[in-house]
Amino acid sequence: MLKGRSALITGSTAGIGYAVAERLAASGCNIVLNGIEREAEVADKIAALKAHDVDVIYDGADVGDAAQVEAMVAAANARFGGVDILVNNAVTRLFGLIEDTKPADWDRAMAVNLNSAFNTIRCTMPGMKARNWGRIVNMSSIYGMIGAANRASYVVAKTALIGLTRAVAMETLEHEITCNAICPGSVNTTHSSRVIKATMAEQGLSEQEAVGRFLAGKQPSGRFIAPESVAEFVAFLCGPAGRDINGAVLPVDLAWSAS
Repeated sequence: MLKGRSALITGSTAGIGYAVAERLAASGCNIVLNGIEREAEVADKIAALKAHDVDVIYDGADVGDAAQVEAMVAAANARFGGVDILVNNAVTRLFGLIEDTKPADWDRAMAVNLNSAFNTIRCTMPGMKARNWGRIVNMSSIYGMIGAANRASYVVAKTALIGLTRAVAMETLEHEITCNAICPGSVNTTHSSRVIKATMAEQGLSEQEAVGRFLAGKQPSGRFIAPESVAEFVAFLCGPAGRDINGAVLPVDLAWSAS
């Protein structure tokens, strides 16, 4: 069902985004890879995706800029004849108290974490409707389901993505288009890795102990979510089994939201 489809994944040069790109490429999807790096810096990752015998283009669009999103979608349309699968994964994290947050930083966080999804959906929806097929996955977060201190912009944007998901789902009922939100728990990001290494050095802990300390009070399992697990879920939603799942908010959080 996915062979020959085209997939645009924002923020897809590492972590969950790249895991999704790999999984969809393995299913035969042509890929639009997106990130902030220069193309030469991700040449090995592009080559790895092409090894699945699919076409891959890299677009360094700043997804916080509506005009650059429009240009990226136009380039994908020209190359592949349209975007069939859209995964809104791009993210920036802003830590700190509300009173310490600069308005410009808040606006930038909203532009990348929320507005980018509005713009990619706005630009790809006409083609999906014309072809009467499309799959949209918005990468929310456990923090779209619960609150947390010192990351207000992230909580707000990830919560709003769930609202956007529901609204889009209701606008596509007459078409073979679905829009769902996935809410991953903690994945080992650059930030968490830095904190864990600092904890190991400062407190003389093993990596496993430092990970457990980092995840204490969060994921009851005491381990990180594997990006590949999220990628498999995306592929499931895009495949035949996901046909009737629309407007759903789906946690992949090792029981964090259940605890």
